[in-house]
Amino acid sequence: MSTPVDDPLGRERSHLAESRAALRAMREDAESLDISDVTANWVNAQILERQIGERIKALADLSDTPLFFGRLDYLHAPGIDLAEGADGERFYIGRRHVHDHGGDPMVIDWRAPVSQPFYRASKKDPMDIALRRRFGYTRGDITAYEDEHLSDPAEAATTSKLLQQEIERPRVGPMRDIVATIQPEQDEIVRSGLGGTVCVQGGPGTGKTAVGLHRVAYLLYAHRERLARTGTLVIGPNRSFLHYIEQVLPALGELAVKQATVDDLVAGKVEVRGADDAAAAVIKGDARMAEVLRRAVYSHVTPPTEPVVVVRGSRRWRVPAYELQDIVGELLDRDIRYGAARDALPQRIAHAVLVQMERSGEAPDDRVQDAVARNSAVKAAVKEVWPPVDPAKLVLRLLTDADFLAVHADGVLGEDEQKTILWAKAVRSVKSAKWSAADAVLIDEATDVVERTHSLGHVVLDEAQDLSPMQYRAVGRRCTTGSATVLGDLAQGTTPWATRSWGEALAHLGKSDGVIEELTAGFRVPTDVITYASRLLPHIAPGLTPVASVRENPGFFDLRPVSGTGEVVAACEELLANEGSTGLIAADARIPVLAEALAAAGIGYLDPGEETTEETRLTLVPASLAKGLEYDYVVLDEPQAVVDGEPDERTGLRRLYVALTRAVSGLIVTHTAPLPQELAG
Repeated sequence: MSTPVDDPLGRERSHLAESRAALRAMREDAESLDISDVTANWVNAQILERQIGERIKALADLSDTPLFFGRLDYLHAPGIDLAEGADGERFYIGRRHVHDHGGDPMVIDWRAPVSQPFYRASKKDPMDIALRRRFGYTRGDITAYEDEHLSDPAEAATTSKLLQQEIERPRVGPMRDIVATIQPEQDEIVRSGLGGTVCVQGGPGTGKTAVGLHRVAYLLYAHRERLARTGTLVIGPNRSFLHYIEQVLPALGELAVKQATVDDLVAGKVEVRGADDAAAAVIKGDARMAEVLRRAVYSHVTPPTEPVVVVRGSRRWRVPAYELQDIVGELLDRDIRYGAARDALPQRIAHAVLVQMERSGEAPDDRVQDAVARNSAVKAAVKEVWPPVDPAKLVLRLLTDADFLAVHADGVLGEDEQKTILWAKAVRSVKSAKWSAADAVLIDEATDVVERTHSLGHVVLDEAQDLSPMQYRAVGRRCTTGSATVLGDLAQGTTPWATRSWGEALAHLGKSDGVIEELTAGFRVPTDVITYASRLLPHIAPGLTPVASVRENPGFFDLRPVSGTGEVVAACEELLANEGSTGLIAADARIPVLAEALAAAGIGYLDPGEETTEETRLTLVPASLAKGLEYDYVVLDEPQAVVDGEPDERTGLRRLYVALTRAVSGLIVTHTAPLPQELAG
């Protein structure tokens, strides 16, 4: 039965049904592939089978997720290279490319060049677009549409109601993609090239995390072969955060991006079982420690004082000490990795022997040089002059041997600083030591001095403002030949070593030429909530531009004095009556008390990062884990306790700023103690 000509919504629904059928056919084609006749061996078969499996997963049709969310009608047909093989002038924009049996596109990937005007076109610059149509969905079905005639001067520019509804839509479960709502300033960052590093300063609700994830998806689309070889990585502050964002890229069809914390990056050498006090952690995280470690590693090189005598048959070949000293000096001057220089040393000594052989009339080849390099006398000399270094043992000695530390920290760390990082008790071995997270970073640095760390093609570093300089260096080592996307908010730095400026951070990362962008339009946090939280900015980050909420809905906001935990639980019950998720955020020390009160009231709750369900929509969140998370509604318990839970007031106020800005639709602040004076006014 054909759709009536005057039923545009029906036509769009028909196109959606046809597109879903085409996607199913694409998936069935992938599932039916027979690789038995095209693989030469078992290894190739396994690789191809895995690739086909990933392709099948990427073609999954998520029934509750719109297959396309927009449509572009061009005034003139774009070039064939721009349209992914299409030569028409109407394109449906979606999360992935879908084509029919003839290969003609039915849905264009949002990352394709022809899709760009969906995000960038405006009345001032229509980009050859006659009409931009946005679709409204309910559980995957088209229920509405909205048109903008960008090339029609008679039609005034208006705010998209569907766009606003999508931005403000309640959330249940993990973070979702923003592919349908990307704004022009966000799209510019998303589509920036692979060769450059971008640092995004963004306040709460500006979409910086989503921008970073969508940039990865875009780069994988534009440079798939290159990044398939070199790899990509998303780095977050903790496991809860990574669990919260882990479904964004798969929803966009990207399944191969790994996720990790900085602690994961440096793990493996030792087991972290201890913790530093703030003073020791600050010094261990200082970039000056890199020079201390470099000195300590290279201190193992001993200038040779004896010649090397190589016996081959009846001949003896002697390399004098002064020539060995020149070889060692040249390797040191080249400033290559300690381990690489150690590997090169026997070959250099062997080359000196071969020169003598050639002068005496022999004609040695590479096999002779390799044999000389393996000679016992040469190996003994290398072991004496350039011994192997175990990074963990080296760091252990620095932290337990005051004299060894003093020698290599001379002129770099002061005496008091050296005493601060020295361990009070002697440790018998690497295995028995109670290593801290900062110690693991030091070992990672020392390891890189010895042998080069493998570099990836692109790294996304989120919540970067909380990293120490040494942690930045650890991340930078993972993208020395690649690029990075750095995301953060200086106002949300809550560690004693929090980033003071993005220029400094990029220098530690090894990306001083990175471009710094700032997002100031708030899409997630309601106006009344962000306005209240911004009272703290003059005290925690006076140079930053406050976030300006662009949401039409001002949100629900209430300051509520209470007499006990019973009223806090009542506030949670009040917010749970609304659609969406609710977070109860409190100072870490208050969590056990609130957990007991919730249990007594028969209210189930989740831990941060656990996926919200229809049955359990309340999450109990320690303030220390709230960063990066969002909830439709939030109850913030005892702001002053959040401030008091940190080692100093400024860090406490920053922690409070984070907690205040986790709400998407509404916030209730409950308190028995007076509110911090910085919030007065």
